[in-house]
Amino acid sequence: MKIELIDLIEIRLPLVRPFRTSCGTDTERHTFLLHVVTDAAEGWAEFGGDPGPVYSSEFAANAERVLRDHLVPRVTALHRPSAARIAAAMSPIKGHRMAKALLETAVLDAECRAHAMPLATYLGAVRDRVPAGVSVGIMDTIAELLESVSAYLEQGYVRIKLKIEPGWDIEPVRAVRREFGDELALQVDANAAYSLADAEHLRRLDEFGLVQIEQPLDEDDLRGHIELSKLLRTPICLDESIRSAREAAAAIGLGACRIINIKPSRVGGYLEARRIHDVCAAHGIPVWCGGMLETGIGRAQNLALAALPGFVLPSDISASSRYYTEDLTDAFQLDNGCLPVPDQPGSGVTVLPAALGRYAVSTRKLYERGSAR
Repeated sequence: MKIELIDLIEIRLPLVRPFRTSCGTDTERHTFLLHVVTDAAEGWAEFGGDPGPVYSSEFAANAERVLRDHLVPRVTALHRPSAARIAAAMSPIKGHRMAKALLETAVLDAECRAHAMPLATYLGAVRDRVPAGVSVGIMDTIAELLESVSAYLEQGYVRIKLKIEPGWDIEPVRAVRREFGDELALQVDANAAYSLADAEHLRRLDEFGLVQIEQPLDEDDLRGHIELSKLLRTPICLDESIRSAREAAAAIGLGACRIINIKPSRVGGYLEARRIHDVCAAHGIPVWCGGMLETGIGRAQNLALAALPGFVLPSDISASSRYYTEDLTDAFQLDNGCLPVPDQPGSGVTVLPAALGRYAVSTRKLYERGSAR
């Protein structure tokens, strides 16, 4: 397989409603896609970061530059690029996992399409449907929160995740538990909004029988998570703290968490995500797939990953309508609390040219075979 063309396409899709977390409020999905054309097939991938370094130190302009100046030249210099080979080619570049994930995923998508193989099959999926959870942002009022949760449950979501921050935690969780009962699978996500000094306050969440509390402390505060896990009955799930299989093994071995959220873009791509899954499975640690407000492109690829055997908890892979009035692919729709795993070659979805035309802001060529840089 030879790479002929690599385009970066900036997109802006309005969200159906603002999505607020402890990191800020999103009103649109402003990111970029990578389109890789080879002599055998084409591949697509979606950048998992944001325009600014708020959720992560990586951000769009930073990723574009490292792709253009460092990663793309190394990968296109390979005689026969493949997903299994390009990680080694990119490894001399330190960090930049989201940019690496983008390029690896687009090549992997093209490679699977060239061999008429679904991405789910390549990764080792064992299911054709994935239970769907939904992430509920921070609201202005508890009444608004309850109305929103009720609507999602009516749509069929099997798990509710509440975003929390200091000042919006105990009372919202209590209200949701009281309104919808103890049978509701309920968890919270702090996005690193607390410190170990808040341990006594966070212990108050134990009374609500939560599935987990996700990333309560800073991503680099592994010691704090170890100490907090000793104080809470509620299982701690690590998200931003886990960037590789090695870090997952360390966190598990040190007792920093009992659950791990795997976001492929955060860990450098689907191949490293599968390695993290394997490490967790070997240690009996349940995993689930986190979301980054993906369009149908990233959503399809996440579904392929979430169909692996160790993903035993509902993932943050919602129906397209959760975020968008119109998606860039055919819409994913909820069916009895689950989403179907695409079974066509590659990611199994087709980018719709008309929709892409409506939401593309600009296109920039990162590589064209035979052209001078």
